[in-house]
Amino acid sequence: MIRRLLSNDLPRSRVLAVLLLAVLLGLAFAPFIFPGVKALNVAAKILVFIVLVASFDLLLGYTGIVSFAHTMFFGIGAYGIAIAATRMGPGWDAILVGLLCSLVVSMLLALAIGLFSLRVRAIFFAMITLAVASAFQTLASQLSEFTGGEDGLTFKLPELISPSFEFSEEPFFGVSLDGRLLCYYLLFVVAVVLVLALLRIVNSPFGRVLQAIRENEFRAEAIGYRVVVYRTLSAVLSALFATLAGAMLAIWLRYNGPDTSLSFEIMIDVLLIVVIGGMGTIYGAAIGAVLFVVAQSYLQDLLRLGNEAVSGLPWLAALLSPDRWLLWLGLLFVLSVYYFPTGIVGKLRARALR
Repeated sequence: MIRRLLSNDLPRSRVLAVLLLAVLLGLAFAPFIFPGVKALNVAAKILVFIVLVASFDLLLGYTGIVSFAHTMFFGIGAYGIAIAATRMGPGWDAILVGLLCSLVVSMLLALAIGLFSLRVRAIFFAMITLAVASAFQTLASQLSEFTGGEDGLTFKLPELISPSFEFSEEPFFGVSLDGRLLCYYLLFVVAVVLVLALLRIVNSPFGRVLQAIRENEFRAEAIGYRVVVYRTLSAVLSALFATLAGAMLAIWLRYNGPDTSLSFEIMIDVLLIVVIGGMGTIYGAAIGAVLFVVAQSYLQDLLRLGNEAVSGLPWLAALLSPDRWLLWLGLLFVLSVYYFPTGIVGKLRARALR
C-alpha cells in the first residue's frame, strides 16, 4: 500500500524514512504539539512551500530547466482566489471560480513561454523567464482596480474555514476547534495529495523521459523523443502545481499582494530550499522546506536568547544580535551546501547505498 502511494519511489534510506515520517506526523499534529498562532502560521507556510518547491523541482531537478518565472504562477494562483473572493463574496463558488481561472491563465502563459522560449538554451531561457516575471509583478502593482495595487487585496472566505467559526466551545487538548483549524487541515490534505501526485508523475514513463532529457537532451531527441514537447509539458505541469500552491497561500492568509506571492525573494527561497533538500527527489522539498522555514521563522528568537545569555561579552553579544539573522542564515546555507553537495536527501541515499 505504501509502495503504491509513493509510486514505488521509497526513501531508500532509514534515516530519510524517519525524517520524512517525523515531518508528516509533525505537520499532521502541529496544532496540538506546537500551540500558538505563530507556530500554526509556520506549519501552514511549510505546507505551501512543500508544494511550491516540489513543483519547481519537477522543472529544475527532473527536466533541467532553470526558470525564474515560477513565482509568477504562484502569484497567479493567489490572485485568482483573492480577486474572485473580492468580486463574488465569501463563498465556495468564488474559491472554485478563482482556482479554475487561475489554472487556465497559468496553463496558457506556461504554454506560451514554453513554445516560444524553450528552444532557447540555458541562461538565455532563464533571462527570458526573469523578464516575464518582472513584467508580471509590475503589472500586478499597477492594475490597482483589479489587484489592489501595492496594498493588495483583503477578502473573506466561507465561514466554515474562518477563525470566527467554532465547532465546539470546549477546546480539544488545549486547541480551539474552529474554522482556522479546519482550514489548516484542508491545506494539509491538499499538500499531501499534490506531493503524491508529483511523485506519480516523476516515476511514470513521462518522468523517465524528463530525466533522460535532463541528462542528455540530444541523445533523447536522437532516439525519437520530441524534446520541446516534453519540456513544454513539464513547464505547464510545474506551473499548474505552483498555481495550486499560491491558492493555498491565499486561502490561509485571506490576503494577497505583490510582496506576498510575487516577490523575487520567494524565488530565491525556493532555489535555496531545492538545493538544501536535494534536486530531483521531491522528498527534498519536504525536508528543505521544513528546515528553511523553521530557521527563517525562529532564528531571530534563538539569536535573541543567545544575545541575552552572553550579554557580559559585548563582542559575542554583537555577533549574536537578532539583526544579524540573515548572516547566520547564509552561513547555515553555505555549511549545508558544503557538507551536503547533492542535498540532504541525495547525501542520505548515497550513504545508504554505501
